[in-house]
Amino acid sequence: MAATPPDARKRKLDYNVSQAIYDEFVKACSRKGFAPQVILEQAMKKFVQTGQI
Repeated sequence: MAATPPDARKRKLDYNVSQAIYDEFVKACSRKGFAPQVILEQAMKKFVQTGQI
């Protein structure tokens, strides 16, 4: 019997962000067709890999 891979573990983030910046970010994500959490995950991954924003 084949083993199934474990589900991706997720963590809920709780940070204080400027309302105006958050609203602009969510609108931009919506226009581009991306979910905000996908953009944040990619940005965090890039920061870990390169150390740059």
